[in-house]
Amino acid sequence: MAAADWDGYLIAPNATGDGVTRQILGTDHEGNTQTIRVIEERPLTIYLNSQEIVTAMTIGDYPEYLAVGFLRNQGMLNPSETITGISYDNELETIVVRTETQTNYEEKLKKKTRTSGCAVGTVFGDMMEGLEDLKLPSQSVKTSWLYTLASRINRTPSLYLEAGAIHGTVLCEQDRPLVYMEDVGRHNAVDKIAGWMMRNDVSGGDKILYTTGRLTSEMVIKTAQMGIPVLASRSGFTAWGVEIAEQVGMTLIGRMKGKRFQCLSGSERLDFDADLTTVQDDPKSAGRKGAEHG
Repeated sequence: MAAADWDGYLIAPNATGDGVTRQILGTDHEGNTQTIRVIEERPLTIYLNSQEIVTAMTIGDYPEYLAVGFLRNQGMLNPSETITGISYDNELETIVVRTETQTNYEEKLKKKTRTSGCAVGTVFGDMMEGLEDLKLPSQSVKTSWLYTLASRINRTPSLYLEAGAIHGTVLCEQDRPLVYMEDVGRHNAVDKIAGWMMRNDVSGGDKILYTTGRLTSEMVIKTAQMGIPVLASRSGFTAWGVEIAEQVGMTLIGRMKGKRFQCLSGSERLDFDADLTTVQDDPKSAGRKGAEHG
């Protein structure tokens, strides 16, 4: 589990891979024997009070934040809800979140949507539930912030650089990355951020969410539910993701590589203050050591 000690992060990635990777012997394209680090994934069954909600495949770090964030983003745990206890059993691979009020989501659990997320994400109930009247804060975004964030995040020691096959999500404020979470699915990484925010009473109105994954409808919906008005990625978009971002007033920025990016929602909120002559192009050497990015 990573400590809050790398270049100002409150939570930094587990760059060594301790506890979440395994050494595996393999053979490369020239027939040479090599030992590489491979990401471990394990099941985590989440309960809300006495009701089993879902079993998620995860790398297993920060189970509390993952459980709380998942329930929060599924609309099963309101921000004002009092959590009376959280019990995690590593051997049974279960976590139970207990609340002051009784809950029953039997009907909601009957309707589920398998999303496009890696490790197969699931959304229960109506995907658009709670977004009908949601309007995010109108936050100005300096392009200098975006370039600084991308540079710092891409150079942060991480599981992605060590082993690949993983997604990262970073909670940021202006040009400062604060909390960096990784997991086999981008939905898990963003749920961990949501759980950390809820457990630490952190609001999203002045934040930026950066992800290595695609800007899909699920990612936009989760970010909107967290109250974060800006979502950025090095990857591309889906049309529905863009439509939802426009509906809720989110600034959506993708394909961030070097000096280049595309903004498909909220471009009127961008402040083009950066001097592009000082911005470095995407470094070719900032590649990962392990397998292909999942």
